[in-house]
Amino acid sequence: MKKLFIMLFVVVLSFAVFAAEKVGAYTTLEEPLAKALFDEFESETGIKVEWVRLSTGEATARMEAESQNPQASIWVGGVGLGHIEAKQKGLTTPYKSPLAKNTPDKYRDSEAYWIGLYVGPLAFGTNTERAKELGIEPPEGWFDIIDSKYTKIVRVANPGTSGTAYNVVTNIISLFGGNEDLTFEYLKKLDNSIDQYTKSGSAGGKSAAIGEIPIAIGYLHDLVKLKKEGAPLEITIPKEGTGFELASMSLIKNGPDSLNAKKLYNWVLGEKAQSIIASWYVIPVSTIAPKDKVVVRIEDLKTVEQNYEWDAANKERLVERWNKEIGSK
Repeated sequence: MKKLFIMLFVVVLSFAVFAAEKVGAYTTLEEPLAKALFDEFESETGIKVEWVRLSTGEATARMEAESQNPQASIWVGGVGLGHIEAKQKGLTTPYKSPLAKNTPDKYRDSEAYWIGLYVGPLAFGTNTERAKELGIEPPEGWFDIIDSKYTKIVRVANPGTSGTAYNVVTNIISLFGGNEDLTFEYLKKLDNSIDQYTKSGSAGGKSAAIGEIPIAIGYLHDLVKLKKEGAPLEITIPKEGTGFELASMSLIKNGPDSLNAKKLYNWVLGEKAQSIIASWYVIPVSTIAPKDKVVVRIEDLKTVEQNYEWDAANKERLVERWNKEIGSK
């Protein structure tokens, strides 16, 4: 009887330990996508992902505020510049995953602080029904969208909270050959077209999808997903050249669940997770990700030159200038 009691106690204890397995995560993936990914991980491993969805800017700000007492152990998704910024501020920790070999060198940090998951080009999404009502055509490029006919009918995010919007700023800097003064003259003209600056980079596209605003600037995959779901959107890629995000993943320094965070990190780089990611209309960078679901190849687009390290190092200064010259107005 005593032996049976001990066996039952061990079984109950093992279940309790298993049930307690968890990992805290910040994610910048859209909520339905994050849920699909993390639910599958939990189903396969029994490890519960306690996740919070934040924009790129919010994620780095929270990690910095919690640096003395981290509340999460991994950051999944989010514009790569944010991950570089987090590295520069000492908020993340390196990890050499055995699966990192499947990601080309140009899409991961040489010191293993962050690794790219997918590429997402900037694009314009125009609600065709609203455009017809207004008698306008979808904008074809960056110098088209500042035309007076688009005054106050375009929505984009705030570069202080959104990596998507900061990518717009660096995109324009590249178009002007690094000339920041010309860039801000352009951004002031673009401001005439903007009706409001949202917190999240994907919010504008959602507003355009339901006709709340005629035009939005966002990432291609977010707009394609909305169109696939039935939104009357026409999507155009800026003809002068588009910037793109490298959505990435990092481990948070001194995170409370570091072992389980590494398990999640490795799982995200594995075949099952890569197949889920590929179904989001993004452009996966892993060599093991299925290619048959990719809507457009990055090689087929006209893209601008991007210096991730420079963009990250200059973000605070450029956002401060944007707030002073545009945001505060």
